[in-house]
Amino acid sequence: MISSALVLADGTVPARSQMGASLGFHIIFACFGIAFPAVVLIAHWMGLRRGDAVALLLARRWSKVMAVIFAVGAVSGTVLSYELGLLWPGLMGRFGAAFGIPFSLEGIWFFVEAIFTAIYLYGWRGLARWVHWWSGVPIAVTGILGAWSVVAANSWMNQPGGFTLTDGRITSVDPWAVIFNGASSYEVPHMILAAYMVAGFLTAGVYAVGMLRGRWDRYHRLGFLIPFAVGAAAAPIQVVVGDIAARMIAAQQPQKFAAMELVDRTGTHVTEWLGGIYYNGQVYFGIGIPYADSILVGFSPNTTVIGWDSAPPELRPPLPNLIHLAFDGMVAIGTALVVLGAWQAWVWWFHREIPRTRWFLVPAALAGVGAVLAMEFGWIVTEVGRQPWVVYGVLLTRDAVTPAGGVIITLAVTLVIYLVLTGVCILVPWLMGRRWRAEGDPRLVEDQATPYGPPTEPVQEVRS
Repeated sequence: MISSALVLADGTVPARSQMGASLGFHIIFACFGIAFPAVVLIAHWMGLRRGDAVALLLARRWSKVMAVIFAVGAVSGTVLSYELGLLWPGLMGRFGAAFGIPFSLEGIWFFVEAIFTAIYLYGWRGLARWVHWWSGVPIAVTGILGAWSVVAANSWMNQPGGFTLTDGRITSVDPWAVIFNGASSYEVPHMILAAYMVAGFLTAGVYAVGMLRGRWDRYHRLGFLIPFAVGAAAAPIQVVVGDIAARMIAAQQPQKFAAMELVDRTGTHVTEWLGGIYYNGQVYFGIGIPYADSILVGFSPNTTVIGWDSAPPELRPPLPNLIHLAFDGMVAIGTALVVLGAWQAWVWWFHREIPRTRWFLVPAALAGVGAVLAMEFGWIVTEVGRQPWVVYGVLLTRDAVTPAGGVIITLAVTLVIYLVLTGVCILVPWLMGRRWRAEGDPRLVEDQATPYGPPTEPVQEVRS
């Protein structure tokens, strides 16, 4: 495989590091922008449909957190937009006419989402109950459409199409072929499902911590169950979509797949490696399952799996061990989250309760962190695995990167900005939570009243 020295020698590392740090940070908040509105609307619907005061209270509080995360995500997303032009002029200058189409659509969805977020937040005091609920639906819809647009741009980089090159310049573009490219059919649902897992499990984890501290009132139970059910429902579907995606990658980007599975030589009856480190023709510390890789790719041990020996060293993905371990980590965490969701579903089906054992609650509290890690691992596989191409098979990363100096300085500044934003995004909801707990029964506080809200007599069960 390509050596670390060769990777560093091409001069793309600072730019890729800055882009990777920006994407890795922003994608967490993008997940909440995609999926958290649906969690809020489920709680809101339960409050209206069933007259559930606790669900209504959760929806109101979560909507405030949603606003904070939306604001932070808007800032971090803006940074990414500037970085595309500043760090990758070769990409934007040559392929901007095609690559910019899905980003233009995302801008439309973003502004619609911002408008309805403001309406929904202020609607707690001014709108009729179901008008208010319906004002939140466009937030959830545009979140999904925005994700579709952005991920379509990324999937186009993996499977470019819908354009005509003449003398190295784009002369015609088919917008539909750009958006619905060869990789969007699996990348888009994979990312949207990941967003629902991240938002669901992270939110549920907050209430799992509360239950570990003895807070078993209905407020905490419902605060756990609604988002946990969202994440748990997405997890098994994600496994199926991920399995399909792996086979599609084997066909469309065989070098990436070879790095994911540590396949050094093209052949049949290929071994599947769980874990392990590849070095000098051997895999160490891994568990090998004979023929399994060929079976997984083509449902037969006779299926040919292309290895990285099919391409010259300079066109192979760098750091195959990183790609392989990230892929295995993503699969392992995803499988664990499916098991955790099945555990809760089993207990709920027979007993209508949350398991009270620490063997369940501790993993449930950590499930959100696990979902974030799995998502970040997936982006490592996607982005590092596509290298050395920025547009697969068409434009090399080294030909797209800026020749300007000073990228290390902008990288440092970007990291400081994201550190501050992270602090804001953690501190503000934490301060909100402290204030809410100090208020006791929040329905007795005038600021919490809604025109269609519950009566203001004390309900002890809501105390947290």
